[in-house]
Amino acid sequence: MNTWSGLIDRYRSRLEISQTAEAVTLFEGNTPLLPAPRLGAEIVPGGKLFLKYEGLNPTGSFKDRGMTTAITQAYHEGSRSVICASTGNTAASAAAYAARAGMSCAVLVPDGKIALGKLAGALAYGAHVIAIQGTFDDGLRMVREAAERAPIALVNSVNPARLQGQKTAAWEVTEQLGEVPDWLCLPVGNAGNISAYWLGFTEAGEERPRLLGAQAAGAAPIVTGKVVEQPETKATAIRIGNPARWGQALEALDQSNGHILAVTDDEIFDAYHRLARLEGVFCEPSSATGVAGLIKSVTTGSVDPEGKIFVCVLTGHGLKDPDSAVEGAAPPISISPSVDELLSVLKL
Repeated sequence: MNTWSGLIDRYRSRLEISQTAEAVTLFEGNTPLLPAPRLGAEIVPGGKLFLKYEGLNPTGSFKDRGMTTAITQAYHEGSRSVICASTGNTAASAAAYAARAGMSCAVLVPDGKIALGKLAGALAYGAHVIAIQGTFDDGLRMVREAAERAPIALVNSVNPARLQGQKTAAWEVTEQLGEVPDWLCLPVGNAGNISAYWLGFTEAGEERPRLLGAQAAGAAPIVTGKVVEQPETKATAIRIGNPARWGQALEALDQSNGHILAVTDDEIFDAYHRLARLEGVFCEPSSATGVAGLIKSVTTGSVDPEGKIFVCVLTGHGLKDPDSAVEGAAPPISISPSVDELLSVLKL
């Protein structure tokens, strides 16, 4: 018998959505919390490092947690069409859950600024994909207005039902770890996830982690304190210049006595490669931003790792952005079907 039935059926009494709505679920959540001893020894000496691998959700990202609650609530309220703006992961997730519910789905993405694996998902699930000649922030403005003017439900993270699903990750971390970590480290783009984790921890009790948020240097409005009109980073999932949950994220950082910083693309990709080569964990580049932020914080002395437990949230699977994995990697070696030649190139 399958003992896992998705987030809503497991946590329904703790979620601020309809208590009678039939769950639209793909059995999301229950993602592993992986010990990372080799990487931890390098980046948090004297501490312990764990990885919350959200890339193992059904569509390959953490977005599924909030989408099950958003789509469930929208369908329960009578909506049969949904819309969102996206840098990729929200598009794939919204399309999948809409398909599951028998709803139509439209997604707006920045033209030429979305990773192939994410676009493929949205198309495969049957979404109406619209590429706009603008940024994610332009797209969010457009879908918010469209949802006000037409009978279509908005399922971006400005929808409060989204955070209701995403906050469950905080409860899972504590359940899996057996305690609340000292630090929770994660990427910050539209700031919905950092807000949701804090909501989950605050609802669970008085023990709470400190939050460490990291933004890409070319898209760091919360760090700099000003909107970035043309955000730029190879970490496409967090290429956002005006986060919808900006104020809520600042409150979470302040209440947790946390820290937010900017990291360069080189630092993000260094963390990305270390995760794969030291721990066998393949995440999309933006997912490694929290790890990059932790590395920088320890290196600069702003975080003392001694005796501390760190959880880094890896928000999406590496196959979401296959081009980044291939770019810069050595090409396969081509040989004839000869064992002697095989042994010579193996250099044993």
